[in-house]
Amino acid sequence: MKIAFTKMHGAGNDYIYVNTFTHDLKNPEGFARRFSDRHKGIGSDGLVLIGPSKTCDLKMRMYNADGSEGRMCGNASRCIAKYAYEKGLCRKETMTMETLAGERVLHVTVDGDRVIKVTVEMGEPRLHPAEIPMIHDGETFVDQEIECAGQIWRATAVCTGPAHLVIFTDTPVDELDLAAIGPLFENHPLFPDRVNTDFVNQLGSDCFQMRVWERGSGETLACGTGASAVAVAAVLTGRARRGQDLHIRPRGGELFVTSEMSGGVSMRGGAEEVFEGTVEWDGEG
Repeated sequence: MKIAFTKMHGAGNDYIYVNTFTHDLKNPEGFARRFSDRHKGIGSDGLVLIGPSKTCDLKMRMYNADGSEGRMCGNASRCIAKYAYEKGLCRKETMTMETLAGERVLHVTVDGDRVIKVTVEMGEPRLHPAEIPMIHDGETFVDQEIECAGQIWRATAVCTGPAHLVIFTDTPVDELDLAAIGPLFENHPLFPDRVNTDFVNQLGSDCFQMRVWERGSGETLACGTGASAVAVAAVLTGRARRGQDLHIRPRGGELFVTSEMSGGVSMRGGAEEVFEGTVEWDGEG
């Protein structure tokens, strides 16, 4: 069976997008594993399905490159908004989207028929260890010690849809060996469902550089939920103020995140279509 797809990215965080309004995709876990491969497939950080919802304008389902299903993705949310508006699935400048992490609100900025920017209302972050989930007796895990990769790190755990562990470090993040330490954090025994890990340098009062190791995908060029977690952690640790617009710089581009006075988080940035195509898929793999 031929499956039509669109390759898109937000700040370099790239996914394969399949429209399931008209047909289901069999075995999306296997599809993600096969076609995310950058040498033998389309090449991506994973797969995103854009489909109908009974409660919202759209529904997101996303799968990491290893086939595991994620709760939601911030960069993919922006790409979904662009796709839905430009391809006529939802011609609203404010649209709602169902995810496993709850409802998200998407605001598009348009120039004619083209979406040039998307703002995602990421909802309120969850900080209680049971909601992250994390094995920890306290009410939160903020700026606390964690042992991993043979050393002690100070970290903050935040759930912005998926679980994130944010580590502010004086070591330049470009010098970190993420291929070595990333899997150790991802599979740390404190996180029963694994964890995404964000390594961060503060460059100024409102500017942060980050690298991210995503569970199920490895290092990615950007992560919207990770950038949101960085903004939340920056406020919690006194590095930034609530309501302050923060410039977050992952390797693949730039994102702007605000930990709102209301308690929620908003994240904005661009979204780009790379190419379209079709692949043969029999549902096995």
